[in-house]
Amino acid sequence: MPTDGNLGDKNVQMGKPGHREGATMHVKKYLLKCLHRLQKGPGYTYKELLVWYCDNTNTHGPKRIICEGPKKKAVWFLLTLLFTALVCWQWGIFIRTYLSWEVSVSLSVGFKTMDFPAVTICNASPFKYSKVKHLLKDLDELMEAVLERILAPELSHANATRTLNSSIWNHTPLVLIDERNPYHPMVLDLFGDNHNGLTNSSASEKICNAHGCKMAMRLCSLNGTQCTFRNFTSATQAVTEWYSLQATNIFAQVPQQELVEMSYPGEQMILACLFGAEPCNYRNFTSIFYPHYGNCYIFNWGMTEKALPSANPGTEFGLKLILDIGQEDYVPFLASTAGVRLMLHEQRSYPFIRDEGIYAMSGTETSIGVLVDKLQRMGEPYSPCTVNGSEVPVQNFYSDYNTTYSIQACLRSCFQDHMIRSCKCGHYLYPLPHGEKYCNNRDFPDWAHCYSDLQMSVAQRETCIGMCKESCNDTQYKMTISMADWPSEASEGDTLVLALLAASCRKGIVKLNIYFQEFNYRTIEESAANNLVWLLSNLGGQFGFWMGGSVLCLIEFGEIIIDFVWITIIKLVALAKSLRQRRAQASYSGPPPTVAELVEAHTNFGFQPDTAPRSPNTGPYPSEQALPIPGTPPPNYDSLRLQPLDVIESDSEGDAI
Repeated sequence: MPTDGNLGDKNVQMGKPGHREGATMHVKKYLLKCLHRLQKGPGYTYKELLVWYCDNTNTHGPKRIICEGPKKKAVWFLLTLLFTALVCWQWGIFIRTYLSWEVSVSLSVGFKTMDFPAVTICNASPFKYSKVKHLLKDLDELMEAVLERILAPELSHANATRTLNSSIWNHTPLVLIDERNPYHPMVLDLFGDNHNGLTNSSASEKICNAHGCKMAMRLCSLNGTQCTFRNFTSATQAVTEWYSLQATNIFAQVPQQELVEMSYPGEQMILACLFGAEPCNYRNFTSIFYPHYGNCYIFNWGMTEKALPSANPGTEFGLKLILDIGQEDYVPFLASTAGVRLMLHEQRSYPFIRDEGIYAMSGTETSIGVLVDKLQRMGEPYSPCTVNGSEVPVQNFYSDYNTTYSIQACLRSCFQDHMIRSCKCGHYLYPLPHGEKYCNNRDFPDWAHCYSDLQMSVAQRETCIGMCKESCNDTQYKMTISMADWPSEASEGDTLVLALLAASCRKGIVKLNIYFQEFNYRTIEESAANNLVWLLSNLGGQFGFWMGGSVLCLIEFGEIIIDFVWITIIKLVALAKSLRQRRAQASYSGPPPTVAELVEAHTNFGFQPDTAPRSPNTGPYPSEQALPIPGTPPPNYDSLRLQPLDVIESDSEGDAI
């Protein structure tokens, strides 16, 4: 019994190769049939194909061309061409409109409990003057001398440059330019350093008081051999920009940790905090260093904790702050505005407070009502926006803060990258990549000239705008601001107010109320103006209106195009074969070889047909290579092999092959 089982298994195993061979033969037979059909072609000519199409298509017009008389044939032929051209023209318009990727904007209003926005507050003065006074000593003395020279030049001749640090001034001085004679403008240093042959120091008084005098900043590079002038519309703007540039040069040489210690600490700035009914303090704020405003503090940033929801709209459920700006310790020439700079933004987003923030004036109570707008843009190809900035070809220098992508971060990173490439150093106001240094006069003497050129470059600005993309999803906070004097004269006797006034002067305190006006939010969403359904319906409508056709008519037309290509390929193959046969016949110098000679040449490799007589010096063969030994080919054993009947039998097409 086991023996029989083993025999059965062997039979099954022996039967598997037979089945495989049979399947292979069937596939081979099917492929041969397909090859024969391809070689055979459609079986009719171009004319027969056109007649068949016109007689069987469902499109109006082609049938009348072959059925009517000569005159009507011509009329219907022209009408068919005209309407076909109209259909193609309309199709081109619709396809071009679809490929323009236009969008439509829809506005919807919703109502839900929303997360309270992140709130960033900064002092208008970046540093406490008592802590940076030693750094700005020479610059402040020089600034006082410049102001005296501008406001009272007749009183400042004797002591204008007596004890001043001339190295700061000589590097980037302020000059006066007299443009009354545009062909010969005169340039004069504010302290009488003449650059055009003037020797009288009182000339600056005449130039400054004359019509057409402009104040400018001289920026030089290459050891003073190449200089440009940056003009200003007013003396106030000129001295402010000049002082800011010199202060940037000084602070860029100080480590950031020291700058943080020189700015306003959170425990001194944030006197009181209340969110809804819960008290808070400076420990609920995240501190970051912002070069324009020093230490800034962010409430509800959402980096390490969950965003705080707002229970209800209204003042009582928002954020209330009492801040001390320490106005008496402001840097005199660096901070011309007293107050608090604040900004509302999304969680985990970097606050670009200088560009998007607002001021809250000291000595007032400022109430800010918030409304929310959510923007949802469509991505490529409808609009060049990005979800997370991964496809933007700009290195994000704000990535160390672990914040979300924003176009402001991209633009500033792009500018800093151009600054490093062009000036070999980074600007103090923007984050610095690892391994680079901030620009300063000591290490990079030409940086101010390079920075000015780059800042005024239109090509650089357009390059960065072209590389950066807007965010596809964004939230904007619309603010309604109202202010009132605080504390009032009647409330200054209150105990709490007295305690606050004891810690700071009345003009140094700011009270803020930030709250949702309502929980209604608006969603501004983009959608495709022309989608694929719109395109197909319009294409089909035009085709049906002008030609009376449908999708099946287009399939018929595609079929006849395939047949045309098929016939053309077969004709080209046949032409190539005929040309090859003609070349083969033309290669014989005499009459073509006989059948016996062809058989002998195939079976006997040593056979050589009769050719022209050879010279005695020529060998029996034109080539020196050894020819194979002539012999008799083996018999065709395949004729003796038994094959299954299903392989031998075939249909007419298989036999033809």
